[in-house]
Formats: sequence, C-alpha cells, structure tokens
Amino acid sequence: MSDAALPSTVVARPARLPGRERLARVAIMAYAAASYLLFFGVLVYLIGFVGNWFVPRGIDDGRVGGTGLSILVNVALCLLFAIQHTIMARPGFKRWWTQFVPPAAERSTFVLVASLCLVALFWLWMPLPNVLWAVESPVAWWGLTALSAAGWTLALLSSFVISHVDLFGLRQAWLRFVGRPYVSLPFRVTGLYRVVRHPLMLGFLIAMWSAPEMTLGRLIFAAMFTLHIVVGTRLEERDLIGAFGETYERYRRRVPSLLPWPRPRRLVRSGE
Repeated sequence: MSDAALPSTVVARPARLPGRERLARVAIMAYAAASYLLFFGVLVYLIGFVGNWFVPRGIDDGRVGGTGLSILVNVALCLLFAIQHTIMARPGFKRWWTQFVPPAAERSTFVLVASLCLVALFWLWMPLPNVLWAVESPVAWWGLTALSAAGWTLALLSSFVISHVDLFGLRQAWLRFVGRPYVSLPFRVTGLYRVVRHPLMLGFLIAMWSAPEMTLGRLIFAAMFTLHIVVGTRLEERDLIGAFGETYERYRRRVPSLLPWPRPRRLVRSGE
C-alpha cells in the first residue's frame, strides 16, 4: 500500500483570538482584580472604622463640629451608600447598565462604586463622640468586642458559603477571560443559609450593634445601615422570587430572614 492511500489526520488548531478581544479579556480580568483588592482594603478599614480599632481615623475620631450639621452630613453619606447599593443591585438597572459596561465587568463595577462610596464616607464623616451608653465591666467590654469581631467573621464566612468570587465579580471576569459563557449560580440552601436567609447581613448587624461604648455617631451609622439592610433584603427577595419562583417562596416560609428564631408551625407546614 502506498503512502498516498493512508488516511491523513488533520489536527485542528484553536482559533486565534483577535487582538482586541484578547486585550478586552485581560483588561476586564485586571479591572475585576483591582476592584476586588480595593474592596478588600475598604472592608478591612470599615471594620476598624466602626470599632475604632487600629485605623488612623475611626468613627469617633477627628475634629468635632456642630451636632446638627454633623448629623445631616453623616446621614447623607449613609444614604449615598444605601441608594447606590439599592439601585445598582436591581435587575432592571443591570440590563440598562450592561448596554455601556461589559456584562463580565458589571459586578466588579458595582463593587468598585460601593467601595468608593465607603471611601467618601470615611473621608467626610463628622464624628459625634457623645457617649450614649458604655459598659464598665472589663468582662462585658471584651465580650461585646469579641461579639462584634464574630459578627464581621460571620459576614465574611457567609460570602464563601454561596460563592465569594461570584458575589464580588471575579467569577464573571474569569469566565470571560477563559472564553466561557457566564451561567448564574443555581439556587441552593446550605450551611448558614439553613439558619437564616441573610446570614451575611446578620453578621453586619451583630458587628455594628455590639458596641462596648455607643456614641451618637456610631448609633447613627448603625441605625442607617440597619434601615438599609431591612429595605435592601426585602427588595432582594422580590428579585429572588422573580428569578426562582415557588422554590424561593418555600424557602422563605421555612427559614427566618435575619433573626434565627423558630418559624410558626403553620408557615413551616405550608412551605413543605
């Protein structure tokens, strides 16, 4: 048999990406990584800021101004963060926004803008160090401090239970980088989410309210962010019902929202 009669094997080479597409993938991945690193630094500073721990300027540090003006400025700074979070997290805004921003960078942009809002809050916050209540016992002081640290830990761990990298935009950018389509994560109930529907927000509430010394400034911060959490979780759940329908409705009837108290039997049975 001659060589010409032998079947030939053709090895297909992967298609070479256009230079513009390669650049876009690298740029989006770098943008997502930079946004995440900024967020992580801001989160660490936020922990120190709220607790007056190990940061150059905590929530009660700085030049004290007039009480009325300080309250107005601080409330406005909290509202800036809350409004940004509320608007940019809505599906309708995301559909509009991704006409201008690559979908793979949408979540990272959300993270970036939220981080910048917190940077503005740190910078412009006007301290109100008037002490409203304080514990005198060293045991109680350390106990509340430890509880606040546990709240921050709970919030961080909760982000990993579902998908930390998806929550903060890294997964979206990575899938674009490797040329795979983004697929939303399926709804699943695991770990802390079997106890409450929003363990991440519960962690924030514990961290903010576990204060050995509650000043007027910290009270305003805690109250405003509590209001944001209550309103934000309701809007988020409306979106989740739209996405997952009866599956999420059953989960709502079975598991409490923020505080891990038992649900009424009537609601639990109706959710089965």
